[in-house]
Amino acid sequence: MNAIVQTATPPSLAELLRLPPYQAYSYSYPHKTAYRPLQPAQSLAELWAGERRDALFLYLHIPFCSYRCGFCNLFALARPDAAKVEAYLGQLEHQLRATAQALGDHRFVRFALGGGTPSYLDSEQLRRVFDLVERHASIDLRAVPAGIEVSPETVDLDKLRLCRERGIDRVSMGIQSFSDAEVRTLVRPQQRAVVEQAIDAIRAAGIATMNLDLIYGIAGQTQSSFLASIDSALTHAPEEIYLYPLYVRPLTGLGRIEAKKGERGGFALQPEPLDDRLALYRAGRERLLAAGYQQVSMRMFRAPHAPDIAAPVYCCQSDGMVGIGCGARSYASGLHYSSEYGVARRSVAEILDHYLAREPDSFAYADYGIRLSEDEQRRRHAIQSLLIRPGLDRVAYRERFGADCLDDLPQLRELFDLGLAVASDGLLELTEAGLARADTIGPWLTSAQIAERMHDYRLD
Repeated sequence: MNAIVQTATPPSLAELLRLPPYQAYSYSYPHKTAYRPLQPAQSLAELWAGERRDALFLYLHIPFCSYRCGFCNLFALARPDAAKVEAYLGQLEHQLRATAQALGDHRFVRFALGGGTPSYLDSEQLRRVFDLVERHASIDLRAVPAGIEVSPETVDLDKLRLCRERGIDRVSMGIQSFSDAEVRTLVRPQQRAVVEQAIDAIRAAGIATMNLDLIYGIAGQTQSSFLASIDSALTHAPEEIYLYPLYVRPLTGLGRIEAKKGERGGFALQPEPLDDRLALYRAGRERLLAAGYQQVSMRMFRAPHAPDIAAPVYCCQSDGMVGIGCGARSYASGLHYSSEYGVARRSVAEILDHYLAREPDSFAYADYGIRLSEDEQRRRHAIQSLLIRPGLDRVAYRERFGADCLDDLPQLRELFDLGLAVASDGLLELTEAGLARADTIGPWLTSAQIAERMHDYRLD
């Protein structure tokens, strides 16, 4: 989530709703730009000793790609040296070993391999990753939901069969558009034929869940062309489809292009006029609902034929995440930690080199992150719950924090007044209009302290 401009008196939600609908993506709270060096460093053994460790999420980050898309602000390095990739896998094992030892008795109930592009690795390197996970973590990849992110140009049937054999049951692939012209606008050298081949390979490998990502708001994109991409995706009956609004963020390829043109590069609260992304979102949403998909969040749509997950439910609001790798984040209840964050190639390379130079014993400590006050823990729980269906469970909130969420965050009542949320059966749930404005509601719920830290962060 990008920083928003804070005034002495924070704007009301009604005021924010008069601004463009896409202010910031609240995929995690607090955003990594609120993190700072931890002094002194925190022992992982001491940190996790006071946490529940029976329903953890294990995430491994592979920060490499074959190219850097113009819109991407993820922690990733395009076309790294082969030796750097090999060295990285060695450090990944050192970090996982040290972390697993610090956790003590634990159980992982979810696994994800993300990036970057994990499928950038060759088959033997992927095998090495699965081996080190099985060697050091308390997890059976074949018995828990396990996913991997891929890109079309790095997919082949051998890799996917290996992933399936080792327990991967979900593949997420960023297509962005089936239009060659639109992906060129995104500074993405991708051909539709390559996309179709990749989808065929995913299906041939027998992966249970295929997710396809599409983007709306691309320069030159029309409602007709966006719906054509959705219809092309639907011909493959993906179990999940994500619709992402395009954000042009600082230091990305598209951000640099805009900066050269003298256009805005940041994401402070912006005045009128509204752009056309909301109309595209509504058209795409209606098309997917008509096809039988269920809306889970502003971005996520799930097909009726998607498999049920017969596994312990992981809840990011209350269960911990253990991130392994440079760029991965870990979430304990009172502390979030990671490596440093950068977007520009030079910054990413410097952070990665620092990671590769670390001594194995250093991975037993967290030295960069943010400590969450009780207020921020409550705020995080509310934000992460509210922006996804079924919504914010008021009973669960009270059981965890000993108070009603509407008393802790009275500003939530404004959602009712504006028709953006309803309360029923102990749930606070966004309406259709509320989901459409999720990227306004998330920033609106950001605390002034976190917003200030994000605003002061120097992004390289």
